[in-house]
Amino acid sequence: MTKALKMNKNTQQCILDFLKFLLEKDKVKGVFTLKRINKNKDVAYSLITNPDEISTAVPFYPLMPVNAGKLLSRFTLKGSTKKPVVAVVKPCELRGFIELIKREQGSLENLFIISSTCSGVYPLKMAIDGVIEKNLPEYWDMVKKGEISPDLRSACRTCEEFIPYTADITVDLLGKNDVDKQCIMFLNTEKAEELAKDMNGEILDKELDNKKLDKIRDKRQNEKKKFFDEIEKKLNGMDGLIEIFGRCIGCHGCSKVCPICYCKLCIFESPDSEYRPSNYESDLRIKGGLKVPPGTLYYQLGRLTHIGISCVACGQCEDACPVDIPLSIIFKKVGESIQKIFDYVPGKNIEEEIPLVTFKQEEFVEIEK
Repeated sequence: MTKALKMNKNTQQCILDFLKFLLEKDKVKGVFTLKRINKNKDVAYSLITNPDEISTAVPFYPLMPVNAGKLLSRFTLKGSTKKPVVAVVKPCELRGFIELIKREQGSLENLFIISSTCSGVYPLKMAIDGVIEKNLPEYWDMVKKGEISPDLRSACRTCEEFIPYTADITVDLLGKNDVDKQCIMFLNTEKAEELAKDMNGEILDKELDNKKLDKIRDKRQNEKKKFFDEIEKKLNGMDGLIEIFGRCIGCHGCSKVCPICYCKLCIFESPDSEYRPSNYESDLRIKGGLKVPPGTLYYQLGRLTHIGISCVACGQCEDACPVDIPLSIIFKKVGESIQKIFDYVPGKNIEEEIPLVTFKQEEFVEIEK
């Protein structure tokens, strides 16, 4: 039975009190979380070391300005933090970070992770002109009911991995109708129990309400089926691929924000991928015309091949796309089909190797036949 810390106060305020307590008691030296900036008009991931600054933090704000897994990777790439830091991130961000750690692109040493049962985030475009601020009351009402807001990212509306796998602390949010009156933090590790020691509250033996969460997962699965059925019709054959990826302008923004893309020099941005005059002449001779920039379909299919096995379906790629290609649904659909073959959930288990780096002599024998 998992230990849980229960406090009879607003969950959002409870987490702020807890983070401030960790800093004041010198249990951690820094807090990595979303924070209000620019006179509270915008939010951004920040590292807070002053307890008085915690009041400006918004750990559960429904926005993902960047996938925090990518930030934590950069934060720990050259070595682990010398002093303990606590990070508050969303489940898909945590899974992205775990996948990067498996690729030796970061470290969990001296990092404590807090996550929550997640209700998703709004697209970045809704952060403009205070639209999200106006939607916050409705958002938290949906969180309490465990419902899916139609305004959320499509990746969030179809997400079934909304429970963090490897967090030290899980905050119970989704489908909890008393979230504005009571806070429950599940202490999943010994580190978490040590962090919560001496914090005001009641320690309980408690588990997440899986029956409630299974109902929410069923809703997400139904939503996912609708999206998958729709995209499958559009992706039918080469003509479908050309039509849907034909809008790509080759900006490569999707790879820049993807938590799984980490190469310092992407092959698609290397000199080897540049079109030579002979390439243009050959294509023009055959086709009589050529879309510029060329190779965008090759780029998108290449990305699918490279990251499909580890795609955490965070939706960051679609949010960054300037021409509104439904990338998150395409990558989620293709990624899940690959992951199912290998029985692999990206970011679920830090000890589980990435299938692409393992070799089994007897594997896929049914395909060989």
